[in-house]
Amino acid sequence: MFKSVLVANRGEIACRVFRTAKRMGIRTIAVYSEADAEALHVREADEAILIGPAPARESYLVAEKVLAAAKQAGAEAIHPGYGFLSENAEFAEAVVAAGMIWIGAPPASIRAMGLKDAAKKLMVEAGVPVTPGYMGEDQSPERLKSEADAIGYPVLIKAVAGGGGKGMRRVDAADAFLDALASCQREAASSFGDDRVLIEKYILSPRHIEVQVFGDSHGEVVHLYERDCSLQRRHQKVIEEAPAPGMDAATREAVTSAAVKAAKAVNYVGAGTIEFIADASEGLKADRIWFMEMNTRLQVEHPVTESITGVDLVEWQFRAAAGEPVPLKQADIPMNGWAMEARLYAEDPSNGFLPSIGKLEHFVLPDDIRIDTGVFEGGEVSQFYDPMIAKLIVHEETREQAAEALADACAEVEVWPVRTNAGFMNRLLRHQRFLTGEVDTGLIATEADTLMLAPDDVREAAAVALLAEERMYENQQVTREPFTPWDGEKGVGGFRLNGRRRSVIHATVGGERVARNALSAMSGDWSWLVGEGDDALKVQVSYHPNELVIGERHFAYAAVGDDTVIFDRGDALSVAPAKAAQGGAGPASDGALRAPMPGKIVATPAKAGDVVTKGQPIIVLEAMKMEHALTAPFDGVVGEIGYAVGDQVGADAVLAKVEANA
Repeated sequence: MFKSVLVANRGEIACRVFRTAKRMGIRTIAVYSEADAEALHVREADEAILIGPAPARESYLVAEKVLAAAKQAGAEAIHPGYGFLSENAEFAEAVVAAGMIWIGAPPASIRAMGLKDAAKKLMVEAGVPVTPGYMGEDQSPERLKSEADAIGYPVLIKAVAGGGGKGMRRVDAADAFLDALASCQREAASSFGDDRVLIEKYILSPRHIEVQVFGDSHGEVVHLYERDCSLQRRHQKVIEEAPAPGMDAATREAVTSAAVKAAKAVNYVGAGTIEFIADASEGLKADRIWFMEMNTRLQVEHPVTESITGVDLVEWQFRAAAGEPVPLKQADIPMNGWAMEARLYAEDPSNGFLPSIGKLEHFVLPDDIRIDTGVFEGGEVSQFYDPMIAKLIVHEETREQAAEALADACAEVEVWPVRTNAGFMNRLLRHQRFLTGEVDTGLIATEADTLMLAPDDVREAAAVALLAEERMYENQQVTREPFTPWDGEKGVGGFRLNGRRRSVIHATVGGERVARNALSAMSGDWSWLVGEGDDALKVQVSYHPNELVIGERHFAYAAVGDDTVIFDRGDALSVAPAKAAQGGAGPASDGALRAPMPGKIVATPAKAGDVVTKGQPIIVLEAMKMEHALTAPFDGVVGEIGYAVGDQVGADAVLAKVEANA
């Protein structure tokens, strides 16, 4: 076994690999960009080496810089993590040529599975079922359209070299095909330098099923069962679980056998994932699951497989790279219980899921489950990298128990001022369709309205009570500590001989205006009655812990910098006094579309003078490895667009303006 390993990556995957390496007594080496100088993976490594400026293309994606760092540190092996250089065959070859051990798939396997069309042809030859479609050399629009017509609509256009949903379009009718094709080819050329596409039959009730495979250099390949990754938004996975709901023994045998056959066809070594698309319109059936692609690396969702099998996949990667055989025979690999993983993203669901960047001034995660993260309280979420900040993983005996445990974990998340999708995932995990196993890749899109944060009288009452309490203490200039009426100076703020303290509180809660009466209680339990008459809600205020209680509902709260924040089942909402006469239509009432973060303009779907409707894309910004459309806040006319395609813009820059119709 080698004695040192460099992880050619960052964030939570680097920390994850280091964890196993340290347990095995292997020295750990990190590389980092200027933006990551204080990052968690840098802190946790035994040695860390700077490799360049913040943009990944100038640091983490520069193979020569990574190799130079490995040589400088005397690394015996390199683990690529996932993303960045993990599926770069040339980098893998360069690692080996430099005399180091490559902890990943053989370069030939990476190449064989790197292009979707070539991989599908190879799978057909190996007898693995593939989705009906066209993957030929003739890329003329006429030929592609005729193939789509023959397959039957809807079809899916996919970039041959694509990934992450880029260069992918669903087409529902023949007359829309050519426009969708042109758009798809432009995006593919821009993202991958390759505008070739393939055409697939679009599955109307698709499930994303993938199988974890593992091979060694002695010709042995095993599977570690399947995962279901159907809960996706914009082709990005949100919730993953293992095993797949509704998977019977016969179907499992068919899909896992196909996965092993696929891995053997490319002489696979190490951890890999065979991805399948399933038509779930009549449940999971062996003859309705088709090969989609292979990921020749460790997957983000590998912890759910580790949870149900008890296997440390990173340790297996180390051992395979060192020439050892697969540690377990197929018959000896267990499958116990149910595991689920939620990806905690730095994004704002209430604002079109736009990424959120900045300092994690308040960062609290549950402490009784597995957490894989690469950040910490006080650290930064950067504009330069993926918005995922943590993975929450649970393992229980049943699917129902796992769903409840993961929903509870999401509800415990407290993050500010960076926004997250924790509350959104809490609602998703409690959604009836998810709980009954009626999942497919379109669930989030079709149920979007029910998954968004809705107005809530109970939450608003808690916020009003918190403001009333703060006003009382500010007026009396006393400390916010536990006290009794007889505690001298501490007591004067909460004790009244002449009756209850009454206030009318005008507030903004998460940007929404509320106004309520707040009446302090006389019972000495430090509570407020919010509202009128029989409809008033009693809010108990606690300082240790910082908690507001209304019946069965509990809300945490915190002072974070200049903000007062209330945390409600994963959602974080700022709470602030508002003037009674305040009006207006909120931040977008002037029609200005401001950049939510620094980024690059990649498209301007509208131009000055265009008549637009609310929600219509005006300008597209690329940041944190994703594209984000800024849309019209109301019906109107585009008055001006301040930037052109290719321009770099700063946070809060006014990119465009929409003028309301007269």
